[in-house]
Amino acid sequence: MNPALWYRRCLWLGTVLCLVVVVLGAYVRLSDAGLGCPDWPGCYGHLVLPADAVTRDSAQLAYPERPIEAGKAWREMIHRYAASSLGLVIVLATLLAWLNRRDVHQPVILPAVLLGVVIFQGLLGMWTVTLLLKPLIVMGHLLGGLTTLGLLVWLLLETRRSGKALQPARRHIPWLAVSGLVILGMQIALGGWTSSNYAALACPDIPTCQGQWWPEDSNFAEGFVLWRGLGINYEFGVLDAPSRVAIHFAHRLGAVATFTMLLLIGLRFRARSQAAALRWAATLVLGAVTLQVLIGAGVVWFGLPLTLATAHNAVAALLLLTMINLNHAASFTANRHPA
Repeated sequence: MNPALWYRRCLWLGTVLCLVVVVLGAYVRLSDAGLGCPDWPGCYGHLVLPADAVTRDSAQLAYPERPIEAGKAWREMIHRYAASSLGLVIVLATLLAWLNRRDVHQPVILPAVLLGVVIFQGLLGMWTVTLLLKPLIVMGHLLGGLTTLGLLVWLLLETRRSGKALQPARRHIPWLAVSGLVILGMQIALGGWTSSNYAALACPDIPTCQGQWWPEDSNFAEGFVLWRGLGINYEFGVLDAPSRVAIHFAHRLGAVATFTMLLLIGLRFRARSQAAALRWAATLVLGAVTLQVLIGAGVVWFGLPLTLATAHNAVAALLLLTMINLNHAASFTANRHPA
């Protein structure tokens, strides 16, 4: 067996699976199926939702406060099955990286970090259910999934570029590319906070909010309380309208800042870089950020249709990947062609 070859295959499979898991997670959350199974890791005490009436009745008796809704339960379980499969693939990739550790191009520490992130992500998945959709945990679960995806793609890019000729002896990433990635991460976190607090339609009009450029009926202090104690069921949200307006409006302001920053970064790298890979990476960023803004506006304009809202999450993940690709490409070309 060739560990390097199977390591690359695991990374490819893991990347595809992780993207599926991220999109499925968004679909589960947006379709209000986050508590479709009131327990973890099973569903009403079973690894497969009971099909026969007798077993289902006994399962229902164990959780009388949560009537079985088969559609929501199955959506949640399919997401868990996919996430578990991803975890196994990452465990295998980490093992293969360790077996191939004598190869000078084989990273070992970063795959181990990836495995640690996935383990913590599993805990966040459990707490999402047991802590009744607490917004801080839901947002953390989203960020953990995207962190997993980002690490997988970075490692995959390493396998594609690390053996190429003219690799610089020392690699660094330009501060402009790093700052764009940080700002995008903050905006994604804001999006997760907006979604987990059910604030996506707090401003039903666009470009204004509640008919105002700066909504007077907003409560930022209450909207951004991160921890409200235990035992609260956050399904469908617990905040009042002014708090949700504040969250939604903050997300809009973040979207404007992020779009402006990524637009400038993409144009700058396209204009000043002589490396074809870096110019192409910048083009992908420009395309993805434009598409994301259009979908975000459409989510509000059309009243949060499930398909479009899920697409908004999916394109956010793709935009993150384009920024990671830009940072990675810049790390190979910055020494020869400074941006």
